[in-house]
Amino acid sequence: MREPRSLLVPLVDAVAGVRVLCVGDVMLDRYVAGTVERVSPEAPIPVLTVTGQSEMLGGAGNVIRNLAALNASPHLVAAVGNDAAATTIARQLTALHDSVFTLVPEASRQTAVKVRYLAGGQQMLRADHETRAPLGEAARTAVREAVTTMMPDAAAVVLSDYGKGVLAEGIAAEVIAAARAAAKPVIVDPKGRDFGRYAGADVITPNRLELSEAASMPVATVDDVVRAAQALLDAHGFGAVLATLGKDGMALVPQGGAPLLLAAEAREVFDVSGAGDTVVATLSAALAAGAPLADAAALANAAAAIVVGKVGTAVAYASELVDALRHQDISAAEAKIVTPGSARDWTEGWRRRSLKVGFTNGCFDLLHPGHVSLLAQARRVCDRLIVGLNSDTSVARLKGPGRPVQGEAARATVLASLADVDMVVIFAEDTPLRLIEALRPDVLIKGADYRLDQVVGADLVRGWGGSVVLARIEAGHSTTATIARLSTH
Repeated sequence: MREPRSLLVPLVDAVAGVRVLCVGDVMLDRYVAGTVERVSPEAPIPVLTVTGQSEMLGGAGNVIRNLAALNASPHLVAAVGNDAAATTIARQLTALHDSVFTLVPEASRQTAVKVRYLAGGQQMLRADHETRAPLGEAARTAVREAVTTMMPDAAAVVLSDYGKGVLAEGIAAEVIAAARAAAKPVIVDPKGRDFGRYAGADVITPNRLELSEAASMPVATVDDVVRAAQALLDAHGFGAVLATLGKDGMALVPQGGAPLLLAAEAREVFDVSGAGDTVVATLSAALAAGAPLADAAALANAAAAIVVGKVGTAVAYASELVDALRHQDISAAEAKIVTPGSARDWTEGWRRRSLKVGFTNGCFDLLHPGHVSLLAQARRVCDRLIVGLNSDTSVARLKGPGRPVQGEAARATVLASLADVDMVVIFAEDTPLRLIEALRPDVLIKGADYRLDQVVGADLVRGWGGSVVLARIEAGHSTTATIARLSTH
């Protein structure tokens, strides 16, 4: 019999294209990274020398990011202010896979922005810019109209409540009623102590603290969790409670059914930021695809294990989820071979931990001592080394008939087995320019058989403050020469 986890793999494919409507509080997560080398003479506080800044969708926006990463079709209704943050949110939503959204502007509202200041991989301070108030009547009407328009095409509905006001004063109840009338499952990521506002939802996904406060009960043990969840089921008519319990995994308590404990799967936890968004996105997409609740919860648990192993507000990509389900004991080498989207997440995480990211690229067909020397030199000038690997079709265009000798999977596996290589990303273009633009490495490394003006992406890397290193070439080694020698024997 196959492992139950592997049986979930077809569900990842089934999720592709399902339409999930998310209504709630969208925000912008901003990360300001730098170094601290002194204390301010003005007050006993550290001085942060800023080295970089990044922005990404947060709150309900992170639910949408996770849905897009799973290749679902995310639809969003949210409220924003008339400000620069709203413009950034709209731009990022537009760039997501198959996303449809309505951002209701309200002049009196400030778009929620969470600014995190980091040094040495540690968060020093978080500054929140936000409005915590119910929507005005005009904005409430606009939200209702957008939900009414999008509801018929949705296969599931998510309420992402971060307490900023979009779902306040009856809006949550109205959306739940509309979804139930249309026979759409409703999944709620709740906020606050009063879960009565979500009465009738199919699934609610509180964390341990939220569960305890809403039920006014202790949740120290799994039995406590089940009792608290059952109290909420009885009080508010939920179909099920899926409680996220950190290192203790998740507990699924369905109405009238036996509780199910899902053990935590993460091997290493770097950051739990946004993990709840991943859970609700994956759960809702799976339910929208027609999965049984237990299977949807198991898939959400596997997705959460992926994102907590990353740094910052991250997502779980469909390809990562399939790998995790198929290879529960995946080798360290295989784990290093990632998609460009996953590579961006990891690179951002490394950068927030103040790690210098290096990048080199090539065909690496028939790995030889010259390649090994190049990679060793590259690793010495950075903290994490990414290798961009030309795909089979790309190598064939560049090298001609008969190449590559080894397929891209074999070449990637050999590269990933080297201690000096931290990540391998296969790209299909003739040059790695698009990959360099996406990953923004701090150091770009090529062999000294190139001149600086011949290195693809050198101008970009130097433009954002990075450097270009030309590594020493070991004489007497080349794949072409090796093939030629083999052909004579």
